[in-house]
Amino acid sequence: MPIDATKSVKEIVLEVPASISVFERLGIDYCCGGDQQLEAACQAAGRPVEEVLRSLEAAKTATHGETSILDWSREPLARLMSHIVEKHHTFCREQVSRLEPLLAKVSEAHGARHPELRRLQNLFAGMSKELLMHLVKEEQTLFPYIAHMEETVRQGRPLLRPAFGTVQNPVRMMVLEHDNAGATLHEMRRLSRDYEVPADGCNSYRALYDGLMTFESDMHQHVHLENNILFPRAVGMEDAAVAQEKPAGT
Repeated sequence: MPIDATKSVKEIVLEVPASISVFERLGIDYCCGGDQQLEAACQAAGRPVEEVLRSLEAAKTATHGETSILDWSREPLARLMSHIVEKHHTFCREQVSRLEPLLAKVSEAHGARHPELRRLQNLFAGMSKELLMHLVKEEQTLFPYIAHMEETVRQGRPLLRPAFGTVQNPVRMMVLEHDNAGATLHEMRRLSRDYEVPADGCNSYRALYDGLMTFESDMHQHVHLENNILFPRAVGMEDAAVAQEKPAGT
């Protein structure tokens, strides 16, 4: 069945996971802005919808019957969270440690001729500080609760209410923090003119921009897994469990 351009970007990604690489390459937001219809998202990215649809259909055909792409919407939540922590949280921490000193080095060497580097340095530092705290909140509070909830539901036992009342409360905060990080990444891309290395840029300059682009791409995948798959499934699981516990007629 052809891909429907009236569907949201999020719906398309959930149906065709291979579309992530297409959206990433074309600069179409599929994580924080995933609720947009494809037509609107293409317009925002300055891409003809017909061109995007052709690319999506090609990606879909190329991966038809392929089993290496996991459908995370069907995997246990505990497995999905382990994947997020092991792949994306680890990568985030490693790259923050690598990119912050590299940004300082390149800013020191080239900042006089390229003042946007100082702004990039400040933006990345602020975002990184918030992200590192964000990862801790997920790993120490939200993810353990979701794992406990999933196991409780699997065993058919009643849920124990967490201190934060409902999973929707921390989820709402995590989504807001994702939006903040997404806005910062968007501003960094604008300031760097899509990470275009200037003619006088050295190898460190190139390594920095390559690293920032890779960091941005991984954040998009990370946020997609949480905003579009993990969080909706966790909220739905909690809602269903609470509804089942209510006496009939209430």
